[in-house]
Amino acid sequence: MKVESAIQNARAVRAIQKEFGSFDTFLWQFAPGQREQALTSPKQVPARTPDSDRLSKELQKRGLRFVGSTICYAFMQAVGMVNDHVRECFRYKEICPPIR
Repeated sequence: MKVESAIQNARAVRAIQKEFGSFDTFLWQFAPGQREQALTSPKQVPARTPDSDRLSKELQKRGLRFVGSTICYAFMQAVGMVNDHVRECFRYKEICPPIR
């Protein structure tokens, strides 16, 4: 199922690229207006957000599989769409560039 979904997901991403000009353009519409959060404890880092819920639903609607909200939020963290480092983390300010 995962191999089949990888092929299907690649086709769906190509369709999104064709429609929006790039996958990047499509994704950034789901980024929160304010990427950084005032977190003071790692326990405050969510597993999902309303933005990741919206992204997940839209990706699924467009035919992608294995793209639940938690997976989408982890992706959003990894690519810098959100900054949920705790403010005391030494990396917090380094990865807090101007909001796009």
